Amino acid sequence: MSDNMIWKEKPTLDALNDLSKDTMVEHLEIVYTDVGDDYLKATMPVDKRTVQPMGLLHGGASATLAETLGSVASHCIIDRDTHYAVGLNIEVHHIRSVTEGTVTGIARPLHLGKTTQLWEIKIFNEKEKLVSVSMLKIIILKN
Repeated sequence: MSDNMIWKEKPTLDALNDLSKDTMVEHLEIVYTDVGDDYLKATMPVDKRTVQPMGLLHGGASATLAETLGSVASHCIIDRDTHYAVGLNIEVHHIRSVTEGTVTGIARPLHLGKTTQLWEIKIFNEKEKLVSVSMLKIIILKN
């Protein structure tokens, strides 16, 4: 096990993508694409489901991708028999607009405490240019 491994048991892409069935995540076609030692990555299309009326990637869609990544990553590192994780606050900083293609989000933990976690989620366009940066605070609650 790597020193920076955050997973107790590294989740599989199939298991992660199965979590999305019949949810907004599936509707927006968010797909998990990589699980690293200390990150979770997913993609989302920029299309009629994720743009605002001016044709730009909707800030809410960016927030959805960010919260999805951070929440699911958090879910995968806690003891789900005794606890559950929920988003407490999300802050999204929009840097660059996107009008087409696919965006990729990468979530990495900044703090993994017993009762709170802080995740940084960066979203990139197809040219690997930064689109947004989000901070997601998670609270860990007992079942």
